Amino acid sequence: MKKFLTVFLAALTMMLFTACGNSAAEKTSAPEKNSAPEKILVAYFSCTGHTKTAALEVAELLNADTFEIVPADPYTPADLDYNVENCRANVEQKDSAARPEIKNKIDKPEQYKAIVVAFPIWWGAEPRIIDTFVESYDLAGKKIIPVCTSGGSDVQASVNNLRELCKGATVTEGKRLGIISKDEVKAWLDSLKL
Repeated sequence: MKKFLTVFLAALTMMLFTACGNSAAEKTSAPEKNSAPEKILVAYFSCTGHTKTAALEVAELLNADTFEIVPADPYTPADLDYNVENCRANVEQKDSAARPEIKNKIDKPEQYKAIVVAFPIWWGAEPRIIDTFVESYDLAGKKIIPVCTSGGSDVQASVNNLRELCKGATVTEGKRLGIISKDEVKAWLDSLKL
C-alpha cells in the first residue's frame, strides 16, 4: 500500500508541475494585445469638390476611413467670391481667431493613429474651419498629415499653423495634391510609414 501511495503521489506531483509549466509557457508565448490605435482617417473639407476628390484618392491608397468636415453654416458661392472684400471666406481668413462651427463629429477619434487632414488653400493657408476641426479633438500622440489643393499656393504655411494648433501631435510635412500623379502620391504616403 505504501508503494502504491508513493507512486500515486509522485504521478500527481508530476501532473501538477506539468500543468503549471504549460500554463506559464502559454502565458509568455501568447501575443499581447496592443491597445494603441491602428486605423487611419482621412478628414477633408471641400466646397467645390476638388479637395474631396483628392482626399478620397488618398483614403483609397491608405485603405483609410473618411470623414467629411461639414460646416454648420454651409458656404455659398457668394461666401467664396474672393473678389469681394467682405465675402465670408475673406473675413474668416483675415481673423486668426475665427472658428467656424462644424456640424458633425468623428465617432471614436481615439481609434485613429494617424489623421490626414485635407483642405483647399484660402489666402495662402488652411481655411479657419480646419483650425476648428483640429482644436475639437485631443490629437496628442497622433500623426497629422496635411494635404491641400490649390491653384498655386503650397502647403507650408498650413503645416506651420497646424504644428502650433495640434498640441502633442506629430505634424508631418504636407503635400499639395492635384499637381502630382497617383503614383507620386502613393510613393509619398509610403515614405511616411503610416
